[in-house]
Amino acid sequence: MQDATAQMAMLQFISSGLPKVAVPSTIHCDHLIEAQLGGEKDLRRAKDINQEVYNFLATAGAKYGVGFWRPGSGIIHQIILENYAYPGVLLIGTDSHTPNGGGLGGICIGVGGADAVDVMAGIPWELKCPKVIGVKLTGSLSGWTSPKDVILKVAGILTVKGGTGAIVEYHGPGIDSISCTGMATICNMGAEIGATTSVFPYNHRMKKYLNKTGRADIAILADEFKDHLVPDPGCHYDQLIEINLSELKPHINGPFTPDLAHPVAEVGTVAEKEGWPVDIRVGLIGSCTNSSYEDMGRSAAVAKQALAHGLKCKSQFTITPGSEQIRATIERDGYAQILRDVGGIVLANACGPCIGQWDRKDIKKGEKNTIVTSYNRNFTGRNDANPETHAFVTSPEIVTALAIAGTLKFNPETDFLTGKDGKKFKLEAPDVDELPRAEFDPGQDTYQHPPKDSSGQRVDVSPTSQRLQLLEPFDKWDGKDLEDLQILIKVKGKCTTDHISAAGPWLKFRGHLDNISNNLLIGAINIENGKANSVRNAVTQEFGPVPDTARYYKKNGIRWVVIGDENYGEGSSREHAALEPRHLGGRAIITKSFARIHETNLKKQGLLPLTFADPADYNKIHPVDKLTIQGLKDFAPGKPLKCIIKHPNGTQETILLNHTFNETQIEWFRAGSALNRMKELQQ
Repeated sequence: MQDATAQMAMLQFISSGLPKVAVPSTIHCDHLIEAQLGGEKDLRRAKDINQEVYNFLATAGAKYGVGFWRPGSGIIHQIILENYAYPGVLLIGTDSHTPNGGGLGGICIGVGGADAVDVMAGIPWELKCPKVIGVKLTGSLSGWTSPKDVILKVAGILTVKGGTGAIVEYHGPGIDSISCTGMATICNMGAEIGATTSVFPYNHRMKKYLNKTGRADIAILADEFKDHLVPDPGCHYDQLIEINLSELKPHINGPFTPDLAHPVAEVGTVAEKEGWPVDIRVGLIGSCTNSSYEDMGRSAAVAKQALAHGLKCKSQFTITPGSEQIRATIERDGYAQILRDVGGIVLANACGPCIGQWDRKDIKKGEKNTIVTSYNRNFTGRNDANPETHAFVTSPEIVTALAIAGTLKFNPETDFLTGKDGKKFKLEAPDVDELPRAEFDPGQDTYQHPPKDSSGQRVDVSPTSQRLQLLEPFDKWDGKDLEDLQILIKVKGKCTTDHISAAGPWLKFRGHLDNISNNLLIGAINIENGKANSVRNAVTQEFGPVPDTARYYKKNGIRWVVIGDENYGEGSSREHAALEPRHLGGRAIITKSFARIHETNLKKQGLLPLTFADPADYNKIHPVDKLTIQGLKDFAPGKPLKCIIKHPNGTQETILLNHTFNETQIEWFRAGSALNRMKELQQ
């Protein structure tokens, strides 16, 4: 669990009344550190600002048997790769990029906090049996082409929802040209195509990584059982994609969506045609997707060439090491200093700007600009809360080259730079070690083992805290159909979990459900007026913020529903996007389709995630209508529900709504939430 989602997960676990976790579990402090001045100063500031939350997580971990990685230890997924992932493991994490562990041959799946509570309680974890998409890799990586380009290409093919309900299995002779951390990069960003997870077969690159990270015993075991850790001969894939790595070109995806793929050679021309700013304001490398030793080394190799010709970055440049081990090792081996010399600022070992934890000062909100990152997501406003920031994702070495050139029109494969001496030169493709030649430097010890005896351990949550709030059980279903539901908002277009429950400055409220509910759907576009955070109050007829309107309805006993578009809830695993609508009186979310994790999170909290049997029925519903959902008394797997649309002129229409509830999940709905149902079963 990362610290932003761990707060609610641990609050739910405490509410369950169980004494200890039933499986090995850890908390990782990486989300609450804001990038501002640089690594050490930002870390000190975060420890001060978040002291109450860190103390809660540390004491709750000690009380309930959960390991605690302190602030500064690094990003959860890099820590997992270095310490916990291994070939054949089944691991869940409360973060959508948990599939990073597939680079080490594990089945690692992102979930919401309520799923984590089930697992920590020893309850079997359920998942609808996924399809399997095969990606056959032939040829070999070389030159400027990197592992990141594989997933950027796949995202362009499958789109942000093409992997929904599927595990992506990479195979073929091309995998041997990819490092273990490179395979992790590819699996990590599988979250951006909606995949349940992604996985690579066990090979010598994984063995090399296990040996270097002090796990030679696991490598020996994996060798012994290798036949079980590779695709079966003649296995069938539900869909097959083939990519020749020898022909694959460097890619850059964006802006505003991670599946808008362009070859680096073409993006400048496309940007000019589309009116996107070509001047790059900031280049940012790191994140859970690309912060390995190899990534830092390839970027440093590019930077070193620029320095040799007297050049520094034209754009601002930031570096985020993936873990304390990576930070310490790149400091020892000189990479960090090279990146500083070229103009970079080394940030804390944390998520930082990738998740909006960035106190950006170089532009004003609303100013049109371009940034390039080695991150995974580039949704509107995600990195800096500015909807006019055009964010592009690419490999760390391409980010570094573009930051040196300062423009999207630069292609390092063909274009020349002019050195300080006036002579033109071309950057050579980086060729560096995937792992340090010496052993990794572990850096500072940042791990807290849970004590064997925690009987005297206290976990305090102040009733007046603005950061933490103990949970009250949600109300049970009353046994009746849902009559006359008011439409809170009919969402137009893309609605990610960032739109539903924004991150950035709101992260500080992740442990306080009532406070964080003040960001409910503030980023979603209302189809009625084309605006964000502006909806009509059906009683007063005045337009106001979405959370305020929801609170008004709740106070006046008016139950409500949200109408959504395609792939509703894509992106982060944050369950707050499900907890908030439930807390403020929501009863159902009706869409054309859902992203997997969000759909499950809604079910866990006692909401009804429903889809139009006919997607065209989305157009029949207007924000001023009222809806009645019938058939809940006979609620059963595979049986559609009826929805009566009541128009203001007195006319009615009836449509069908589908769902994916199984028997267990129907019991969650009847009990009011999965946590309520767990308590019923205990009693």
